[in-house]
Amino acid sequence: MSSIRALAEELAARGNDSLRRLFAARPDLILPGVPDFAALAARACARLSLQRALETLSKPQLEVLEALVLTTDEDEGRSGSAVELRHAVGNATLGNLDAILAELSQLALTYRADPPDSIHSASGSRRRYYQPVARVREVLGSYPAGLGRCYTELTSVSAFFAERAAGIVNAIPAATQQQPVEHHIAAAYALERWAGLPEALDGAPGRTREVLEKFTNWPVGAVPHAEARVRPGRRTENPVDWLLSHGLLVPIDDEHVELPRPVGLALRGGRIVPELSLEPPAPPKATTSVALRRNAALGAIGELLRLVSGLAVDAAERPIETLRAGGVGTRELRRLTSGLRAEADQTVLALELAAAAGIITLDVDTSTWRATAAEEWLALPRPDQWLLLATAWLDTVRVPALAMASEGSAQLAPLAGEGQRPDAAPVRRRILEVAAELAAEADAPDGRACVVSAEDIRARFEWIQPRLARRLRGLLEGVLAEAAMIGFTGSDAVTHVGAAVLRGDFDGVRTLLEEILPPSVDRILLQADLTAVAPGYLEPALARRLALLADAEGRGPATIYRFSAASLRRALDSGEDAASISEFLMQHAETGVPQPLAYLVEDTASRYGRIRVGRAGSFVASDDEAAIAGLLREPAVQQLGLTQIAPTVVVSNATPQEVATVLRELGHAPAVDSSLEPVIRLRRVRGSAAPGLPTPVPHPAVPNPDDVEAQLNVLRNQSAVGGNGDEAAPMLGIETLQKAIRLKRAVRLNIVDALGNSTVEELRPVSISAGRVRVFDPERETERVLSVHRIIDVELA
Repeated sequence: MSSIRALAEELAARGNDSLRRLFAARPDLILPGVPDFAALAARACARLSLQRALETLSKPQLEVLEALVLTTDEDEGRSGSAVELRHAVGNATLGNLDAILAELSQLALTYRADPPDSIHSASGSRRRYYQPVARVREVLGSYPAGLGRCYTELTSVSAFFAERAAGIVNAIPAATQQQPVEHHIAAAYALERWAGLPEALDGAPGRTREVLEKFTNWPVGAVPHAEARVRPGRRTENPVDWLLSHGLLVPIDDEHVELPRPVGLALRGGRIVPELSLEPPAPPKATTSVALRRNAALGAIGELLRLVSGLAVDAAERPIETLRAGGVGTRELRRLTSGLRAEADQTVLALELAAAAGIITLDVDTSTWRATAAEEWLALPRPDQWLLLATAWLDTVRVPALAMASEGSAQLAPLAGEGQRPDAAPVRRRILEVAAELAAEADAPDGRACVVSAEDIRARFEWIQPRLARRLRGLLEGVLAEAAMIGFTGSDAVTHVGAAVLRGDFDGVRTLLEEILPPSVDRILLQADLTAVAPGYLEPALARRLALLADAEGRGPATIYRFSAASLRRALDSGEDAASISEFLMQHAETGVPQPLAYLVEDTASRYGRIRVGRAGSFVASDDEAAIAGLLREPAVQQLGLTQIAPTVVVSNATPQEVATVLRELGHAPAVDSSLEPVIRLRRVRGSAAPGLPTPVPHPAVPNPDDVEAQLNVLRNQSAVGGNGDEAAPMLGIETLQKAIRLKRAVRLNIVDALGNSTVEELRPVSISAGRVRVFDPERETERVLSVHRIIDVELA
């Protein structure tokens, strides 16, 4: 029976509680909903769903599944149970194996099967036998359990080995059984029998076993000129040459060799899994004080909010320029870093988080990043600001660490298109969840917090999710560095607010931050040395105004601002005057305005404006004063930025050509001096409203219970394989094609052409990939390629 149909019947026979557990473990099976159990089984056997499911398996579950795959064969009717696996898995009891096999069956990675033909039904009736579902072998890859392929497979993938296999066997008297072989298939079977015997290494040169031990965990290795070193029958003292010449290593190309499965099993003492890993690594023992963790996290949170707020203000006043190839260039990054008084890595993270949270957005017309939601951001309470950044970081596909300075790696430009990975969000969240789990397991004394290192997380990942652990390369260290800069960790220990965000307890996060974050202040200490001290985090409006009047010095919450004639002239240029500056200082000064500062404000303001400097891109001159006056009253010319400097002369910020275009539309006939070069061009004003900031949404851990119940109601109203199995039909057809390829059998295909006409043909499938199947037509003696979606029915001939 088809494994999809067998799984569908098994799922239909389950209780609702079992199905609820399945949907909780594999939510993608019902997103979107399925019409019947056949479709549910087909989706459970889909490659992408299986990849996700295998990434959730622990190391012992994965080891048992790999052992089951290598000891069973659906085509030969060979199923497996705990009894058979006990001989293939070391350090395992029947109870352990039965429990793990039941867990794999619950996850719909295996289905119940009949006992092998060699076992009588009477003796095997109480034992449960299993088969892996369709495509599990394909998803596990070519080397399950780290073992190589068998000799028959190697002869099909290596034409060189297929040509030399008979010669290799005939040169080994113990492998030929006194009768020479001629065909490579017969040679492969002979090697399969001989290579697993202890006497296979009789007569091997010294250090041969040392070479073989290098293939204990992985069967493929690099050997230069491997094919040229295969010399059957010749005596050699080189262990690699001896192994190649005796077929114990097989060249898969001229630079790589593979250790065949029988040899690998012999090295492991006949066991697929030498020792079942039943216990996870011990939790870390290093600790730090709770106060140190809290202080480190508070410093990181406060600094992050300061940087993002400063970035929003800066981008609102001056858009952030980008490179032609995308991303923020070094010069612009240096300008922002200097303005924010931060390290380059902090600026990179602030840029990435501001973009992820929607505080700054890319203007495609000008290729600049603009603060479209700066006002909304600055108006948020500080706990909500941090929560927005934290959730945006958890859910973004971008990897800010790729743009941070790191030794020995190429640094990308911040906000560049290359700085993202599709799997960044789930891997990042899982890393932090594992760190929180390790911290919860550790037995830290009162007043201490568990310190979790990258090695601790990597070791735990290798046990709880070994397949997902492969994705940690290039992400783990960067995620931990980002987490420390955001406040998820402090002194390498997971913080309470970080753990609350992972749980989706946003109200708890707000409560915690309101308790521990110092409140913003609206008072400053003015000193006689022309400085102002901010005794904490300033209100956003106050910080923005003060940064305009004075130059900030130093970093951190208690910032010092220094007043000077240059800083005050900057404020005067923006429209301030002596009265407004003095009023602002008196309003926010804790102890009054010192006399030196008051004198500096009055003196700078009195000298300001005696000579006026502006800019103009063009001028308009006319002998008719009335024409100039009428022109200034036209609403259509307001976009030109006209300023009258004489009764008959006005200047404009626009170029001569742009001014001339507007004047011609008004019915004038201006003469343009072609020698004038444009200085300033008009920019198109976009009328669309700035998008608001996104609302943090908790990450769902399991499907919605209401959706699960609705799905159960749909399934219970259908039969196991029902008549509505349109979704399952393609998967059933592909499964039949794959079985025919394995068995080298012909199939009858019902094929529909582009005009909708169907024909039934008997063909022999050769391979299937990317939605196309390559078939051999015996009548025409030619090969053809068919699209799978044009095949509406498949059955073995």
